[in-house]
Order: sequence, then structure tokens, then C-alpha cells
Amino acid sequence: MPPETVRILCPNLTCRKVLAVPGTARGKTVRCRACGTSIKVPAGRGHSPGNQAAEKPKDK
Repeated sequence: MPPETVRILCPNLTCRKVLAVPGTARGKTVRCRACGTSIKVPAGRGHSPGNQAAEKPKDK
């Protein structure tokens, strides 16, 4: 099985390149080779903050 590759979009509006980073970079910061912008690679799909918020019951 080939190593996991994570594809992310550079947030710099003048760059917008698609970066392919190894799965081992999840949760770390990488630098765009085209423009030098530092980008935080999201953690795994099950570990995103949006999923955690959806699982917690809301207080009324």
C-alpha cells in the first residue's frame, strides 16, 4: 500500500497552489514551496475540531 498523501490548498490568495504532503505531516506546519507561506496541516479526519463539537451535547 502506498504511503498516505494529504493534499492541501495554500491559503495565500496570490498563490493558491495545491500541496501534496505526506500523511506523517498531519498536525504539523509546512511551508509552501511557491510562496513561503506557513500552513498547518489538518489532523486526521476523525480528529478535526468540527467533529468533536458535533459529538458534545449542548447545554440548555
